[in-house]
Amino acid sequence: MRAAKKRAPGSVLGIRSWRHRVAGHDLRQRVEVSDGDRTVATAEVTTSEGSGGTARVSLRAEPGHITPGRRASLVDAVLDLPEVQESARVEAAFWLGDSESLHQLQERCEDVSTRPAGWSALLDANLPSSHAGRPVPDSAGKEPQPGA
Repeated sequence: MRAAKKRAPGSVLGIRSWRHRVAGHDLRQRVEVSDGDRTVATAEVTTSEGSGGTARVSLRAEPGHITPGRRASLVDAVLDLPEVQESARVEAAFWLGDSESLHQLQERCEDVSTRPAGWSALLDANLPSSHAGRPVPDSAGKEPQPGA
C-alpha cells in the first residue's frame, strides 16, 4: 500500500504556464495551479499583441474539494502575466458558484461588472493602470509626500 503525500501547511503551490501564438497576433497561454502532484485549477488566457487590449480568460477548477486559496492563486498568476498586465481590460468566464475567483478578481480589477450565463459567470473589468510614474513606497510602505 502506498502512503499518501501530505503537504505542509503554508507550502508553496506549483504554478505552471505554457504559451503559444495562434492565428493572427494573439498569444494563448495556459496556467495551472497544482496542489502536490494534482492539478486543481487551470486558466486559458488569450491576449493580443501590444498593450491596451483585452485579455480573455477562462478559469476552471477541478471537481471536488479544493483547498481554500488555490482559485485565488490562479487568478493572481493570470493577472500577474506580463501580457495581461499590458492589457487595459479583462473578460473572464468561470463557474457561477466560484466566489473565491470572483472575490479575487474584484480585489485586483476596477469597474467590475458580472452577469450570469447558464452555469457560468461572465466578468468584464478594467485592469489597474501601469505602476509607471507612481511614487515608489519607502521601506515602511508609505508613499513619499510631495515636496519631501
